[in-house]
Amino acid sequence: MTYSFSKPLTLAAFMALGLAGCSNSSDTSTEAPVDDATATETMNGTLQKIKDSGTIVVGHRDSSIPFSYIADDPNQPIGYAHDLEMKVVEAVKQKLNMPDLNIRYNLVTSQTRIPLVQNGTVDFECGSTTNNEERQKQVAFSNGFFEIGTRLLTKKDSGIQDFEDLKGQTLVTTAGTTSERYIRQYNDDNQMDTNIISAKDHGEAFLMLENGRADAFMMDDVLLAGEQAKAKNPDEWVIVGEPQSFEIYGCMMRKDDPEFKAVVDEALTNVFSSGEINSIYDKWFLNPIPPKNVNLNFEMSDNLKALIANPHDSAQPKVATAQ
Repeated sequence: MTYSFSKPLTLAAFMALGLAGCSNSSDTSTEAPVDDATATETMNGTLQKIKDSGTIVVGHRDSSIPFSYIADDPNQPIGYAHDLEMKVVEAVKQKLNMPDLNIRYNLVTSQTRIPLVQNGTVDFECGSTTNNEERQKQVAFSNGFFEIGTRLLTKKDSGIQDFEDLKGQTLVTTAGTTSERYIRQYNDDNQMDTNIISAKDHGEAFLMLENGRADAFMMDDVLLAGEQAKAKNPDEWVIVGEPQSFEIYGCMMRKDDPEFKAVVDEALTNVFSSGEINSIYDKWFLNPIPPKNVNLNFEMSDNLKALIANPHDSAQPKVATAQ
């Protein structure tokens, strides 16, 4: 649905239209000039929806550590992407001159995030969503805010060092992700006879790995590091394998809404250009984080530094680049 509004006709304008339609009348009427400062701004789409409702609906994840997840308070998401999401919310408040704008959090999963953005349930989502060409046909993406490589998490003594070692093994990944699609194609193309199981979220996938139902867990390297950090014994686990793809995360919103996208992109660019992104990154990747106060020790890659220096909303890189 498209929301729009414009300045209503003044009484003088109605009188002018009425008089113009009366051929026998010699009276005239002149509408006073409109002061541009008092004219109502025309808005469409998401900004108008937010203004009309007085609420911005923010999509969040519950187990995408350290991007968007639930730790101690079940009603309050936290994380690197969530901090950036709140920068967008502040920008929307300023754009609409609504400092008391209500914020409503709406949980999404890998499988529901795109439909909930498309149908208007969620106004935008910043989590661990890969920007790719297929998804660009369904939703719009902001400038990217992270770049990852897809790898494997496994026990140190599992004997799995790379993807070729998955032959005859059981692998778990998260349903509705680019990793799930890739590994199923890889399995078919290389006749690996790998038993692939799909979990509803990253937390469930790691639980299957930890309980011995799977030999390896394929996902974005930084999300694997997040799951390893919350393990009962993090030292038992290791991230291995040559990255099979490099992907860029972006905030997701409805298509064909350039006004709202401009607000989102500007908010992120301001965080990048001011250098504030460095302190936000350090907070979540180089310091202890909830719920177990484990440090991921995940240094910022050269690819991410380049993305921050030159923001763009292009789809994921087609060629793997050095990390």
